Amino acid sequence: MIAIIDYEAGNLKNVQKALKFVGYDSIITSDKQDFGKADGIILPGVGNFGDAMNKLRQKQLDKQISDIILSGKPFLGICLGMQILFECSEECPGVQGLGIIKGSVKRFPDNMGLKIPHIGFNSIDIKPNTRLFAGLNDNPFYYFVHSYYCHCTDRDIVAATADYGITFDCAIEKDNIFAVQFHPEKSSTVGLNTLTNFLKTL
Repeated sequence: MIAIIDYEAGNLKNVQKALKFVGYDSIITSDKQDFGKADGIILPGVGNFGDAMNKLRQKQLDKQISDIILSGKPFLGICLGMQILFECSEECPGVQGLGIIKGSVKRFPDNMGLKIPHIGFNSIDIKPNTRLFAGLNDNPFYYFVHSYYCHCTDRDIVAATADYGITFDCAIEKDNIFAVQFHPEKSSTVGLNTLTNFLKTL
């Protein structure tokens, strides 16, 4: 069973539906006991970095997430759920992220001549021997919706990058921690394959 962390963010139900489609049960919850029983944890989300961190702290889920990751249980962050793993974001200066991944979240420059937010399918560049992208070709397409992107300090844990005017980190793998900027639950077959690959780490 997968526990989907409920911190009043959007897109939780879509992730639950995708998990059901690939044959895996899940529960949307903020209960510590459910996290303990779960085989793996997913932190989805769309919205504002500061609002998300405030809600996580109000529910004391920031500590729960740290404890889950320290326990070694497989953990997947999606979109905003990836960004809040980092130390800070230009979206909300002064608001501390979880700091589990060293690095920061930056806004796409306005002078690129491209629409912001970045919305739609975009190919990604997969690094060799990644677990999330096992069995996929080198440049699969995933669905993105974001105005901010992650920059990881430790380049060794970057599992994939994408280009949208600039090159940005769109997936990380570090021990039991996985995170993606794109939405696998909205990315058709390749997205479902990525979720399945995460489930294989349980």
